[in-house]
Amino acid sequence: MPGTRLSMRKTREILRLKWGLGLAGREVARSVRCSPSTVSDCLGRAEVAGLSWPLPDDLDDAQLEARLYPKVAAAKPRPEPSYSAVHKELRRKGVTLRLLWQEYRAEHPDEGLEYSAFCDRYRRWRGKIDVVMRQHHEAGDKLFVDYAGMTVPITDPETGEVTQASVFVAALGASNFIYAEAVAGEDLRSWIEAHARCFESLGGVTRATVPDNLKSGVTKPSFYDPDINPTYAELAEHYGTVVLPARVRKPKDKAKAENAVQQVERWALAPLRNQRFFSIAEANVAIRERLDAINDKKLTGLDESRRELFEQLDRPALMPLPTKRFEVAERKDGVTVNIDYHVEYDGNYYSAPVGLTRKKVDVRATPTTVEIFYKRKRVGSHLRSYGKRQYITTPEHRPKSHREYADWSPSRMLKWAATLGPSVAAVVQQIMERKRHPEEGYRASLGVIRLGKRHGNERLELACGRALSLRSPSYKTVESILKAGLESQPLPDGDTAPQTMPDDHENVRGPDYYN
Repeated sequence: MPGTRLSMRKTREILRLKWGLGLAGREVARSVRCSPSTVSDCLGRAEVAGLSWPLPDDLDDAQLEARLYPKVAAAKPRPEPSYSAVHKELRRKGVTLRLLWQEYRAEHPDEGLEYSAFCDRYRRWRGKIDVVMRQHHEAGDKLFVDYAGMTVPITDPETGEVTQASVFVAALGASNFIYAEAVAGEDLRSWIEAHARCFESLGGVTRATVPDNLKSGVTKPSFYDPDINPTYAELAEHYGTVVLPARVRKPKDKAKAENAVQQVERWALAPLRNQRFFSIAEANVAIRERLDAINDKKLTGLDESRRELFEQLDRPALMPLPTKRFEVAERKDGVTVNIDYHVEYDGNYYSAPVGLTRKKVDVRATPTTVEIFYKRKRVGSHLRSYGKRQYITTPEHRPKSHREYADWSPSRMLKWAATLGPSVAAVVQQIMERKRHPEEGYRASLGVIRLGKRHGNERLELACGRALSLRSPSYKTVESILKAGLESQPLPDGDTAPQTMPDDHENVRGPDYYN
């Protein structure tokens, strides 16, 4: 029964004034200085207790209070679920609050909470834990990645020079498990290779990867349609994940990463600030020890560590790793296939199908291979060469015969050179004869012919004659003679006549070869 509990002195006075003197309720209220409703409540309790005026002489204040305000037996408390267990189970795919409530009621069919109370009490519990911890992410769903603001000084043991290593940080959405490592910088290669090592350390791949709008990963930030770096997109395709950049000025999108960065800076990098490292590998050993302590520490309000949650939630839900680690590739787009059906990359020449001559292709190079793509279709793959000016040719890329590819052939090149002069033709012929295949000499031969447009055909003929006399019939020799203006100068021995190769020579293929 609601009402204000009065002192027993006031209670006795109310009963005396009402029952003994017959005053009205409002008069009694004014007399004892309380509200009429309080007076009414007091009189009602006295009637329920069976009291009358005058009160018995042996009824003391304690007995009177006990009769007016009897103790109500406390209701049996309803069993509460483990809200940390509910929070953890909600991260599993397909699990909902209603399903967990139904399982809870199956264990407590009579005294269990109703669904609305179950949800309300869980939400109140969730509001008391860290805002990052209470974000809902399904197990194995997202990996949040970023760079820490702090760097790690690396001292060169020989020179004493100090460079700053960046720190790559990643956090899983469901378990908040943290991965971190020092890397050489924030360039594309460091960014991509850190992802590959992170996936391998986790033992699997999340369905989505969420970076901040970092230039290494996102070339053009946009609220609706950000442009992903092509190499980053290839990494995602290789591992079967999808890149979902955090939206600009949306801090909730990257709260997990920012919290992980804060943890790494506060509990790993700051404690190591006075330690001296002589290599990135040495720094990573120290960072890993600190990181283990972070992941093994119990989370506030959850009574479980990041590692325990990772083993229970994220690890079983991760997608499997591919059989081969992703190799960072360098790209060179819009490269024209030369008339020798080769493209230049890093000082060497790699073949493409002869039908793509004069067309634009894209080159993708890893430390071991060079691939050529035309309209996103791979048309050539070669082992990468680290020499200089070497031709790497796939036999299938060559024309079946020079007649089938008559636009550019050794005979046509020689005829063109002959129109500029016999010495020019001789230089072009010897350039092609010195190659394993004459097509490999197209590029240099074409370069010699084009020197005539820049310096004039007459000077070119003289320069080629001088190059033949010097027994150095090459594009570089002819070019240097023209640049220095030496084509008309006499040779040291006074002989300016061009020297030609003997008609019968083991390195001369003869005119029949070009037919």
